[in-house]
Amino acid sequence: MRQLLTRFFALILVAVIGLTGCNSAGVSGQMSGDYRQDTLTVIETLRTAINLSADDPDKNVAEASARNLINDFFSFYRRDNAVEGLSSFATTRTALNALAGHYSSYPNRPIPDKLKNRLEQEFKQVEAALKRGA
Repeated sequence: MRQLLTRFFALILVAVIGLTGCNSAGVSGQMSGDYRQDTLTVIETLRTAINLSADDPDKNVAEASARNLINDFFSFYRRDNAVEGLSSFATTRTALNALAGHYSSYPNRPIPDKLKNRLEQEFKQVEAALKRGA
């Protein structure tokens, strides 16, 4: 009886995890589907997060939100053929990968000024490309 109950519980657990993983609402919860607006929103949110001072009480929340936003953006637009060839998407991807890499490798360290300057430069390039429609 115990073995049957264990197998039943395992089956239920697999079903719940499988159905939760197939739900796309959680993946793109923050993305509207408008690439231009979503990209500008991501840039502004990340600018705010990286420019918070180290002693700001909201710093940890902003960084966690930034990580989630980066994941949502990549999950939503990574396989979108309409944006894949755009220069704005390539530059955005470069910037987000750099920031995500810092957050993964150095979670408790502040973002270096060199990286902040690079990100700001790339954010400006993305904004210019979006104005051109690229």
